[in-house]
Amino acid sequence: MATTPVEIIRNIALCGHKSSGKTTLVDRMLTSTGMVNRPASVDDGTSICDFDEEEKSHRYTIEATPVFFDHAGKRFHVLDTPGYPDFIGQTIGALRGVDTAVIVVNAQSGIEVNTRRVFAEAHKAGLGRMIVLNKMDAENIDFPALLESIREMFGPECVLLNVPLGVGADFRGVVGTLEPPGDAAGALVDPAAIHESLIESIVMADEEVMNRYLEGQPPGKDELSRLLIQAVAEGSLIPMICVSGKTGAGFAEMLEALALCALPANTIRRKGKKPDGSEVEVQADPEGPLVAQVFKTRIDPFVQKLSYLRVFSGKLVKDSMVPVVGARKPVKIAQLFQVQANETQPIDEAGPGAIVAVTKVEELQTGSSLGEIELPAIAFPIPMVNLAAAPKSRGDEAKVSGSLAKLAQEDSTFRRELDVQTKEMVIYGMSELHLQILRERLKRRDKVEIETKEPKIPYRETIQANGEGMYRHKKQTGGRGQFGEVHIRMFPFPAGTVPEEFATKARFPSMKEFHYHPEHNFIWIDSIVGGTIPGNFLPAVEKGFLDRIVRGVIAGYPVTNVCVEVHFGKHHPVDSSEQAFKTASSMAFRNVFNLCKPSLLEPIVKLEVTVPGDKLGDISSDMSGRRGRVLGMDSAGGNLQTLIAEVPLAEVTTYARALSSITGGQGSYTMEFSHYDLVPGNVAKEIIEKAHLEEEEEE
Repeated sequence: MATTPVEIIRNIALCGHKSSGKTTLVDRMLTSTGMVNRPASVDDGTSICDFDEEEKSHRYTIEATPVFFDHAGKRFHVLDTPGYPDFIGQTIGALRGVDTAVIVVNAQSGIEVNTRRVFAEAHKAGLGRMIVLNKMDAENIDFPALLESIREMFGPECVLLNVPLGVGADFRGVVGTLEPPGDAAGALVDPAAIHESLIESIVMADEEVMNRYLEGQPPGKDELSRLLIQAVAEGSLIPMICVSGKTGAGFAEMLEALALCALPANTIRRKGKKPDGSEVEVQADPEGPLVAQVFKTRIDPFVQKLSYLRVFSGKLVKDSMVPVVGARKPVKIAQLFQVQANETQPIDEAGPGAIVAVTKVEELQTGSSLGEIELPAIAFPIPMVNLAAAPKSRGDEAKVSGSLAKLAQEDSTFRRELDVQTKEMVIYGMSELHLQILRERLKRRDKVEIETKEPKIPYRETIQANGEGMYRHKKQTGGRGQFGEVHIRMFPFPAGTVPEEFATKARFPSMKEFHYHPEHNFIWIDSIVGGTIPGNFLPAVEKGFLDRIVRGVIAGYPVTNVCVEVHFGKHHPVDSSEQAFKTASSMAFRNVFNLCKPSLLEPIVKLEVTVPGDKLGDISSDMSGRRGRVLGMDSAGGNLQTLIAEVPLAEVTTYARALSSITGGQGSYTMEFSHYDLVPGNVAKEIIEKAHLEEEEEE
């Protein structure tokens, strides 16, 4: 089977907010071009792209789905992506596999949260962009206001490639603006008035042609076709198309526009790194070195692991051995498929521009580069919404662990980790909805169920004052007893303090040596004089300190930012032992810690919240109620504002729900760890009381 010439390949991702009609458009692409000969509808569960049970049940797209079809002498690879921001990772991965992002806007709803997000992600990825104004048959569409909002948000580069004939129930088709007809009766906008601005946007891509145009010499048809692609690639033109995916009005013109404006697969100049670290431009040459990248992973119950690849250079051949960047040895491509939604068809080879899948290559992960050249990593957002998870049925621990590992392979915005402090398995996702859908998938596909609850906040314990004390461990049980006595001084050891600058002879005149444990920011000083604690027992003393640090003192949370000086002790030639000194040092630590103004520390996160300007006051007030501190505000384009704040993690564990309620779904946010800070006394008291109550219940 011959590979498709790269110049006729068009790789496109349909992106946008939920309910903008992306999947309906893709279904119609396949049925209208004869690639699929059956009815397809999202509403009745027969969609070609939404084939997962979760997608059929909820009636919305959850995963990016690749399809292909031929039209106007070109091979189209189209990726249908989710519209919910909760599944943005699928869209970001899909954008790595394509050259053009088609942002679908619900003409009735206008620009929504995910519209802005995917437009920005496509720009960041350096892709050509087009806008499809879908659902032109819906009621209550203010077309002039829609155009104004798009241009205000995304810039004057957004120009209509066609204009609608009628709107709402009267929408019956479109007329072009590139070659406007003499009679455009019923058009909402005069296509001739748009024509000039469209041509100006196109000729800006070539200075010589632009100069000729300004002198009154318009470009020819072939020249326009070439420059149109160049203008889309450079971003000086973002074509807008009007259509109704439901009725089909304007659909044929939309396909023609995609054939005319979508970038050929050899247009974008991508760069990678050679093994020696030098940068190289990747050429879309079938005779060049193999360069390909995994942009999506799917665990299928029947064919197991599917890795979806975009080939950028060279050829990927069935049964060949292929190097993978970072792998110790080449991998064998035993099977190679072209993919039509959930159906696969074996092929022998794939050239530049191809979007294909390989199976059962465990070394491949999302983002893996095939060949000797390493492509940039795919920058997925960090998941911040977390839940503590446990198997619903006892004995399913190993099964759940394996199933969660599969989910992490499929979804780069999902992760799981064992919290060593709380002993909980914590799962992280983009939102509560995201995690709920993954739970449903676990139940259906892997036949395991998990129970979830809000995870414990990883507080820390510390001190704010100096203290001194001792503990004598003495126990006689008949025969050999237990004896160990440890005297210590305790000091705050602030985060960021350099151990060598703190542990000096000036501060600790009798110091012989110090031991630093960076994982706890704990330092202990050996100032024993005269062997009052024999040297062979000092490791046990250190173990006692570390044991108490892990277990905590006032509320069961790990201790941090503390220095202990061991300056005296007593031993018994018969009854002293390592266990005795370990117990004595642990208890001495506990006793003195309680004398040093013990306090709790809590994790503080940096929150960036983007909302419409009229909601900024509400968000600011809400931050104050969450013990947050507003650091500043920035414009986010259009009527959007971004508020930047520091707030305790405990106050924003379910912030997605609150933000949606405040903004009516128009807000978005990012969150990352900043630092630890002292918990206010009244809040700390509640936390400590709750910890003691839980401890009593466990006993």
